[in-house]
Amino acid sequence: MPEWAAAEVAGLADRIPSVEARMRVVLRFARLNFESDTGGPFAAGIFERDSGRPIAIGVNRVVASGCSSAHAEVMAISLAQKALNTWDLGAAGLPAHQLAVNWRPCAMCYGAVLWSGVRSLVVAGSGPELEQITGFDEGPLSPRWADELTERGIEVVDGILREEACDLFRAFKAVARAVYNARQGRPG
Repeated sequence: MPEWAAAEVAGLADRIPSVEARMRVVLRFARLNFESDTGGPFAAGIFERDSGRPIAIGVNRVVASGCSSAHAEVMAISLAQKALNTWDLGAAGLPAHQLAVNWRPCAMCYGAVLWSGVRSLVVAGSGPELEQITGFDEGPLSPRWADELTERGIEVVDGILREEACDLFRAFKAVARAVYNARQGRPG
């Protein structure tokens, strides 16, 4: 995680009760990440679903780390699993965990959500706006992606602060930071 993130995490409330408030935290971290030039416009948080206790916040670190899998979701999931000393955030005896992300997961992160053990996924949006605004290539997902998560016991909440997320993507586009994997499915 970038240096600025430690202070931001330390300043979080002990409980963040609503999904809207959790998404505001995620959007703040996403904005700080690209404004600080430490990564792309993406952040994710793992919270105890029912109490709202924050467990971990992750931001996109692909360019900074030179690692294509350093997406915000993967970072947040990894940090939460390390903090809780488990590879399964849905293990017996643990409270249900929720992943909040400022857009629907890309193809890679979709798999990470499935394997993480989270019981709930909250996204700001799931339409084509992210790719249209920024040029990122999020990869192919089934049109039934949310239904498939639900069928596996993962609640999906879509459309939380959607316009705020789109505004953030527009701000990212305006500062002309690196857009990795922008091929939109085209070779080379």
